[in-house]
Amino acid sequence: MTTISIVTISFNQAEFLERTILSVLEQDYPSIEYIVVDPGSTDGSRDVIERYRSRISKIILEPDNGAPDGLNHGFAHATGEILGFLNSDDVLMPGAISSAMRYLDEHKDVDVISGHGDLIGPDDRFLRHLYSDRMSATKFIYNGAIIIQPSTFFRRSIFDRTPGFNANNRMNFDGELFLEMALAGAKFSVTNQVWSGYRIHSQSITGNQSSLQKIQAARAEMFKLATGRQPNQGDRVLTYGFRVLRHILNPMGTWERIVRGPSFGRKVD
Repeated sequence: MTTISIVTISFNQAEFLERTILSVLEQDYPSIEYIVVDPGSTDGSRDVIERYRSRISKIILEPDNGAPDGLNHGFAHATGEILGFLNSDDVLMPGAISSAMRYLDEHKDVDVISGHGDLIGPDDRFLRHLYSDRMSATKFIYNGAIIIQPSTFFRRSIFDRTPGFNANNRMNFDGELFLEMALAGAKFSVTNQVWSGYRIHSQSITGNQSSLQKIQAARAEMFKLATGRQPNQGDRVLTYGFRVLRHILNPMGTWERIVRGPSFGRKVD
């Protein structure tokens, strides 16, 4: 049976960590390698990790230079043919891994598969649905494609064709990894399944409007990675066009935003 490796990077999020860990350990797929990385939490997170030590495949307790560097440490220990990563405040939905593995087994030509997700609050309260788009490098750099990271799984073969996570990108390192995969020729696909709960809270990047400027700077660097230049005025026009196209191609996502509000910058209790 094909093994999937899931890596969780944790740092001082004891409030949510147990829910994250259990969402992986309680999956019904029998061949999961679960790796948890904690560079030095002081809020009780390590006690939570210790509570489940016997059920976690590998625990890495060593300093790192931020979340993307920690993920690189985790993936360096992964042995699965399929890979994924789950932040310590997000959760997998029941049956998500079995569904993803079945899809990849039936579609051998697909390198990266994304499902949809639910935006949830600190107390697990449902806020809105989140929809993955079909990814391409061009759509991504013009803000025309978003894929829900905790609902995304990929083959080791395509991960090995990238440099891994960019430790200098603290704001959108998952997006940069998927862009690197696209530039390496990955075939992306989307399935109409809800595979994760993407949590928003006062300390999360998505929930912090002050992060917007840093995210925009990171996106400019990724644009340069893909094109070899900085964006210009014409690119701003194209960005507007691709955003409009995304709303047309993803009407359910547009409807969710109108009816239930945005995800980025959202205030939560």
